[in-house]
This record gives sequence, structure tokens and C-alpha cells, in this order.
Amino acid sequence: MVDILHRIGVVAPLDEVYRAVTTREGLAGWWTVQTDGTGEVGDKLVLRFGDVGGFDMEVLALDPAGHVRWRVVDGPEEWIGTEVDWRLEQREEYTVVLFAHEGWREPVEFMHHCSTKWATFLLSLKELVETGRGRPAPDDVRISDWH
Repeated sequence: MVDILHRIGVVAPLDEVYRAVTTREGLAGWWTVQTDGTGEVGDKLVLRFGDVGGFDMEVLALDPAGHVRWRVVDGPEEWIGTEVDWRLEQREEYTVVLFAHEGWREPVEFMHHCSTKWATFLLSLKELVETGRGRPAPDDVRISDWH
């Protein structure tokens, strides 16, 4: 198994970052405007990216002290069964985000693409929380012919 790992620091209180990754409004503000679902444990988040498709995530864990975990239950074959883990820690004025997309079977080219896209979306999350405006799809950074 192979994991995608990233770290960012957001100049904001932890609870603001937590809301951005756990609410439909928050996710739509930095990831994709086509976001549905409640974000509650046991429910599904439904995320779509226009004509390139999307995926469904089952919410596995929510801890306002700084932990969120999802499992991909529908979407691209390479994503199904993988899990996305968020660890948040307040360090002075920063909320440090340790992000992991875990359980890839092998480091295929699509994983390389997704790693870069995750990085752009994490920067969008940072922008949303710090400035009030992110770059969710369809206005996200285009990194290649795969979007």
C-alpha cells in the first residue's frame, strides 16, 4: 500500500479549519462546488467535478479536537477502499494540517496526478480559511490534460 501525504499551516483557529473540512459549505468553498451530504459520521459526502466524474466518501470519524476520516465508497477504481485522514493541531497562530490519502494499491500515474491535485486543493483550503475565498472546482488550478 502507498499513501499520499501533505502538510500545510493555516493561519486560523483549529475550529475554522475543522468546519472547512466537515461541512458541505466548507467543502464547497475549497474543493468542489458540487458537494452534497451532511458530513455526519456514517453519512456520505458526494463530490462531483463536472464531466470528469467524482466520488462518494463515507464519514468514518469526526473529532472537533482535530481528527476527520473518510473512506472512498464509490468513484475511480483506484480510489475505492482508500481512506482520507485529516489531523489538525493548533500551534500558536497556525493550525497545522497533516493530510493523508491512504491505502493506494500501487503508485500508478493517476496517483501522481491526485497527489498534485490534493496539494492544489489544500492550498485552496488555506486560502478559503485565511481570506474567505478558495479555488474549488470548477475554478481550481488545472495541472494537466486530466484537469
